[in-house]
Amino acid sequence: MSTQREINMAEALNEAMREEMRRDPTVILMGEDVGVLGGVYGVSKGLLDEFGPERVRDTPISEDGFVGAGIGAAITGLNPIVEIMYPDFLPCAMNQITNHMAKLRYMTGGQLTVPLTIRSAIIQGRGSGADHAQTLIPWFVQTPGLKVVVPSTPYDAKGLLKTAIRDKAPVMFFETAKLYLNKGPVPEDEYLIPFGKADIKREGTDLTIVAICNLVLEALEAAKELEKEGIKAEVVDPRTLVPLDKETIINSVKKTNRIVVVDNNPSACGVAAEIAAIVAEEAFDYLDGPIMRVATLQIPEPVAPPLIKLMLPNKEKIITAAKKLF
Repeated sequence: MSTQREINMAEALNEAMREEMRRDPTVILMGEDVGVLGGVYGVSKGLLDEFGPERVRDTPISEDGFVGAGIGAAITGLNPIVEIMYPDFLPCAMNQITNHMAKLRYMTGGQLTVPLTIRSAIIQGRGSGADHAQTLIPWFVQTPGLKVVVPSTPYDAKGLLKTAIRDKAPVMFFETAKLYLNKGPVPEDEYLIPFGKADIKREGTDLTIVAICNLVLEALEAAKELEKEGIKAEVVDPRTLVPLDKETIINSVKKTNRIVVVDNNPSACGVAAEIAAIVAEEAFDYLDGPIMRVATLQIPEPVAPPLIKLMLPNKEKIITAAKKLF
């Protein structure tokens, strides 16, 4: 019988990488400060000691260079995990990611596979400045050939990362740094979470709230407050955006007849916009009100905490949007 214990998300991610590196000697980890330092947030702590510098490699500050090296390693028999410290640094490697990593399998008719997982930690809302606070998730949702993962709990983070590492397609794996210390139940026994399967974090009958990353927690807090006013909200966590579990979202809307979509990206062409479009196309006749979006403002992120609060989605904004539907 599987034993449950409470660990935080950083520990869950570390376990996922450690277990996969023990299972498969072709799995390697590379990135800035992943070795000696154990990662900026300690996520890769201890991996260098166990697996050595051949499999855990600190890289120069050159995202274009080491993502390219990861692609080369992937197409020649290894299964790399490449850490890009923050999503803001992903543009430095966009040519490698969008023109090579995402498309090599297609352009070679399946002769090459790219079993490469890129991990990156979102630090939105921490006052780190506009060039260290982006998520950029829609860029990769819009890139054919990539899978996109956005976990919100330690359980999901571990199971999804293990699935990502074993996948033969390239995966963009977005972690949220403010969730690293959040604890949750994680089985000691091995488990995998399939891509394309959303999780209903809270059952409800009056309203669907779809949220990603740390905003799942904000949605759950909003649902608690709404219940005090007689509104039973269902919280749906897609867990993966590519592939996206449209069926679970549509079925929830058919049950509740109302939806609020919460996104840590700007609303223009964002994740919320895509989910809203899907609901409008496939469940319009079931809606008793407009599709509400709660997203970041279309501005660079400020440093001042009061301005950050104005910019980012939160519990209060979700509640305000939900009440407009009643």
